[in-house]
Amino acid sequence: MSQNSQNNQKQNNASNKNNGNNKPKNNSKRSGKNYRGAAMRAQRRNHDDVQKRLSGYADAASSRDNNKNNDNPKPKRANAIDDSPRLKIIGLGGMDNGGSKNMVLVEYENDAVIIDCGIDLSVDLPGINYGIADTAYLEKIKKKLRAYIVTHGHLDHIGALPHVVPRFPAPIYGSKFSTARVEEIFGNFGPQMPEGFNLETVSMNEDTHERLKIGPFFVELVRVTHSIPGSTLVVLDTPVGRIINTGDFRLDPNPLDHERTDTERIKQLGDEGVLALLSESTTTERAGRTPSESTIEQSFVDIIENAPGRIFVGVFSTNMNRIQMIVNAAVHHGRKVAMDGRSMVSTLDMAVRHGFMKIPKGTFVPIASAASMKDEELVVVCTGSQGEPSSAMQRMSNGEHRHVKLKEQDTVILSSTPIPESGNDALIGKMVDELMRKGVHVFRHETHEIDSCGPLHVSGHASIDEYKDMIQMTKPKFFIPVYGSYRSKQRHIEIAVEEGIARKDTLNAGNGDVIALTKSNMELQGKVPAGTILVDQTGSIVSSVVVRDRLLLAEEGLVAVILTIDKKSSNLLTSPDIISRGFIYMRDNEELMSNLRTELKRAVAQRYKRVDLDRFKQELKDHVSSFLYEYTERSPTIIPVVNVVGPGKGGNNAKPGNDTSSQNNKNNNQNKPKEKTPDEIAQEQQTRFEEMRAKLLGQDARID
Repeated sequence: MSQNSQNNQKQNNASNKNNGNNKPKNNSKRSGKNYRGAAMRAQRRNHDDVQKRLSGYADAASSRDNNKNNDNPKPKRANAIDDSPRLKIIGLGGMDNGGSKNMVLVEYENDAVIIDCGIDLSVDLPGINYGIADTAYLEKIKKKLRAYIVTHGHLDHIGALPHVVPRFPAPIYGSKFSTARVEEIFGNFGPQMPEGFNLETVSMNEDTHERLKIGPFFVELVRVTHSIPGSTLVVLDTPVGRIINTGDFRLDPNPLDHERTDTERIKQLGDEGVLALLSESTTTERAGRTPSESTIEQSFVDIIENAPGRIFVGVFSTNMNRIQMIVNAAVHHGRKVAMDGRSMVSTLDMAVRHGFMKIPKGTFVPIASAASMKDEELVVVCTGSQGEPSSAMQRMSNGEHRHVKLKEQDTVILSSTPIPESGNDALIGKMVDELMRKGVHVFRHETHEIDSCGPLHVSGHASIDEYKDMIQMTKPKFFIPVYGSYRSKQRHIEIAVEEGIARKDTLNAGNGDVIALTKSNMELQGKVPAGTILVDQTGSIVSSVVVRDRLLLAEEGLVAVILTIDKKSSNLLTSPDIISRGFIYMRDNEELMSNLRTELKRAVAQRYKRVDLDRFKQELKDHVSSFLYEYTERSPTIIPVVNVVGPGKGGNNAKPGNDTSSQNNKNNNQNKPKEKTPDEIAQEQQTRFEEMRAKLLGQDARID
């Protein structure tokens, strides 16, 4: 079916459904047709739709069940150990979805290291903040793990470390800035670390070509240019051969901090021999070369010079070079700088303490002082360039910021573009709309030409010509694109083939694929469990089952039916209570609710005495589901609640010798001065139930 046909079918289906304000199609008389099958099919469709949405974020449980021993796809005799000299490279994350939750495992016999351990911030599920790579496979090899090595300090490369390292402890290696970022993230992490856990970081000097031994491996970091200080590629010498993971990079000839990519060392490594190049693939569909960071410096100087009022700049919190550039321009025009955004302030503090930024004394002022300063004296640098909810810029645009109220003549500069594959375009668009409604002039990189200003952003990633340069410098035998979507990695393979690498020596692997390397051969050797673990705002893990239920509730809503049945007579003590949330508005559908109560009364009279309680609740659930589907063609989640009140022997609980309340009275008879009568007990239970019912409903459920 074509995409247009699918969309039309969805629209037709939607038009046949009643929204919350529509009347049910037939309240006066039931047609007599059996709607149970239709309701069950509708429920299955809802579950299938939800499962498809969750499939991109599934954990490794199903994979673990379906791929047992796939990490050893050529099984030998029982208890045999595969100790052949193969180097295994496994992308536990980062091999899809635009390069997120980046995590590459390198394993050789009884030793293993992990390169990068990041998060996926693009997860769009209710109550979910981000995703991390599933570590099910690490449970099997935890005794092999010797180290974590990080290429740079962005969250998609280090954000999962506080979740993973305490469970699988090992030292974390990286540049001075990267390890400082790791320590900062651990320090700000919400959940408490396990008792006895001690974070161990090892700072390496990327400028001196320092090499450290980790088990049978030797690791070296080589400086590359990216949008955060301390970015490096990782050189890992293994018993099989040398592999290089580029991390995120660009070949900027003139970065603000003058920390150019160490191309001389990279060429030297290539001349010595590289077995496999693992090269990031984020922007392999962009032609030419990425402009230098220096090309945007004058843009900030010009805008600040001509702006009539306060200036607010939205920028990535880790882009210290960009922030340094903005601070320099503000100082040049005699303005003070206020920083806002928790992540930005934390990272800036770390960068200043470690000497990565040079800030003239007296430049910074508290954000709380913004309201009292003259407009022409202030530049505010803040988070929110991606329109992130609760970010500083977003709160300013909504008028919810504690210290800043935007006004006409204010100027906002968004020094970024939407992150690829993140879906942030809509968030940024809505934020810009709100800013413009306030009369604020907004400068964006996308519109800089029609705004008559210079460029406001350059990418931290390479373009095609730079990807070619990396392949030419390293001259690898095997090529493995990483950190990108399938299409961008496939494009990278085409670039590698153009540069002379044989197609048979390239692999577009997915998460969990085991790439086995020898000195002369590369092949896929099965699959290990891989997937996504979901994390909420508090840093706690959220079960995919919980998220599935949230999606189902969001799709069709919930209906709870509450029955109070006298244990002695098996009759209803009160009219059935019905609670609807996200399904229909009961005040507009009183006739339907009245008919449903009649059906519930009939169900109690006909079935309650004949089956046990669990069976009765299941039948009740099926009956309500088919009843509601007949009248609304919708299938909400049904929750039946059956309260049995009273000590008498009746209904489905009246089994001889199984009356719990009577038995307890007998056992405790000697300890009680006076035994309560069944009527007194029943009255107490009824009173307690009425109190609970009042708290539960909070209002008249029949008209809500």
